[in-house]
Amino acid sequence: MHIVVCIKQVPDSAQIRVHPVTNTIMRQGVPAIVNPYDLFSLEEALRLKDLHRGRVTVLSMGPPQAEAALRKCISYGADDAILVTDRAFAGADTLATSFALAAAIRRIDRDMKVDMVFAGKQTIDGDTAQVGPGIAKRLGMQLLTYVATVEAVDLEQRTILAQRRAEGGVQLLTTGLPCLVTMLEGSNEMRFATMDNMFRAARYPLKVWNREAAGIEDISKIGLKGSPTLVSRVFAPQPNTTPAEMIETESGEARDIVITLLGKMNTQHPKLCTGIARKAAISAMTPMSSHPERGVP
Repeated sequence: MHIVVCIKQVPDSAQIRVHPVTNTIMRQGVPAIVNPYDLFSLEEALRLKDLHRGRVTVLSMGPPQAEAALRKCISYGADDAILVTDRAFAGADTLATSFALAAAIRRIDRDMKVDMVFAGKQTIDGDTAQVGPGIAKRLGMQLLTYVATVEAVDLEQRTILAQRRAEGGVQLLTTGLPCLVTMLEGSNEMRFATMDNMFRAARYPLKVWNREAAGIEDISKIGLKGSPTLVSRVFAPQPNTTPAEMIETESGEARDIVITLLGKMNTQHPKLCTGIARKAAISAMTPMSSHPERGVP
């Protein structure tokens, strides 16, 4: 089994600042980390590697500094690491990024067949959750998103059984290989790096591919040329400085509390109270038969 895990080096969101004049993200002096969502995918890939004696390749598109993130993944137990970096990739949005990563995965597949691709649910700097599905679409792979755990992999039948979180419950899905899986946060816990793997990560001859090595010929689909997304402004939300208001009631009974709160709402938010009253009147005029769940059987 050969698994490719797509990871991204991102700025630590806890320390990101926004420039007060340009309204752009200030990355200077902000430490870079492996995208936390990607670590859940990496751990799941390593778990399957241990079960099936497979091989895990980590792949990242980014600047040369992203080498540190890939070596971190090697220290956790990944076998190979590839950094796809080129000035032509600068300014790439999710569409151009998925194109470049899909091309790199095709290149990897030519050397060693890829059975599964893992990606994080999203990244903490973009939060779009578009790159993983975009790669699957470009490669023609089956796509499983919001996966909580991979229950089983049958390499002979070329199938995977996964537990997927969905609205209102959990889905147990079976699909064929090759496939792309995006993992949910909290689905597992990242293992500790061993001393041997840390030494190996420091010595590992990292593979660095430019666009030609990744098999990308059409430069109109990468970087700014291949990115239709336009960001007009980035800004930090303003903190709410309004102090809390103390409201006194005649007594602690529920009736007095409700009357006092409704009176305060009517004074400060008359439109909201008008809308509530209108909906209440419409609901009172609706026959009970139109609400079977409220009726008497």
